[in-house]
Amino acid sequence: MRRLCRAVASLLLLALLHPGLRAAAGEHGGRPGETVFMIRCDDAGMCHAVNQALREVIATGMPVSVSVMFACPWYREAVALLRGHEEVSVGVHLTLNAEWKDYRWGPVAGRCAVPTLVDSEGYFFPSRAELFSHAPDTVEAERELRAQVMRALRSGVRIDYLDYHMNAAVSTPPFRRIVERLAREYGLGISRYFGEEDLEGWYAVPPAAKKEALLARAAAAEGGPVRLLVFHVGLRGTEMDALEDLNSFGLKEMSAHREAELRALTSPEFRRLLEAKGVTLRTYADMKASVGTGGMKRPAGD
Repeated sequence: MRRLCRAVASLLLLALLHPGLRAAAGEHGGRPGETVFMIRCDDAGMCHAVNQALREVIATGMPVSVSVMFACPWYREAVALLRGHEEVSVGVHLTLNAEWKDYRWGPVAGRCAVPTLVDSEGYFFPSRAELFSHAPDTVEAERELRAQVMRALRSGVRIDYLDYHMNAAVSTPPFRRIVERLAREYGLGISRYFGEEDLEGWYAVPPAAKKEALLARAAAAEGGPVRLLVFHVGLRGTEMDALEDLNSFGLKEMSAHREAELRALTSPEFRRLLEAKGVTLRTYADMKASVGTGGMKRPAGD
């Protein structure tokens, strides 16, 4: 019996010392049978209407992860909003595209430092396809992505993780290696590298049906891997109504979609569902603490 107890104690100590073993033992999903969700809200700092919608999300008190676009004009307001909210995990939404008609942004490093990443006016290209059709230089890409991370780290909020706007920063193996290198260098997590799986199905649903779609998919999720729920929230109004996505796959009536995602996420029905199911909400700060960046793994197929 004493030998058995010592063996168990040794295994527990090993798990504490080695994050990767903790992950293999079920830390990604928490306790056996437990349902774990991660809520990630993207595009903070894109514009005032997005920031104000995030204010409503934060006011719910739910543990959430918020990805900030530090290349965008409204990032300072987002930073001011996030300061003092330690329950919110902040990430860098690495940005190499500016997809809106008449509302564009460019590189933090400056257009002259990254000429292959910008159009003739010095703005990021609207789409991934257009960016890569101009043979973007990987050295320039790293220069720009590093500049965004450095701006984030100097902003005064704790930065926990990286993710990627429109997937541009991980669209090719060389670009993905840049993101992974920056994460290692600055001790940051990477979204989808902790074994979490996307819980999808409401992004393109008509605005009037968003809440029902979210509730149905959340209700069906049971145990297993951590589920990642990605939201794009915003307040409908003249600012958001004026934005038009230049990508062919961009949603029409985008402003209505973002308002509907906000209302679904902050709805009493969603909160009651989480409580009834006993869902545990975790953030990327939690994943870094429990799994550690050493336990991260590139998503299968990437």
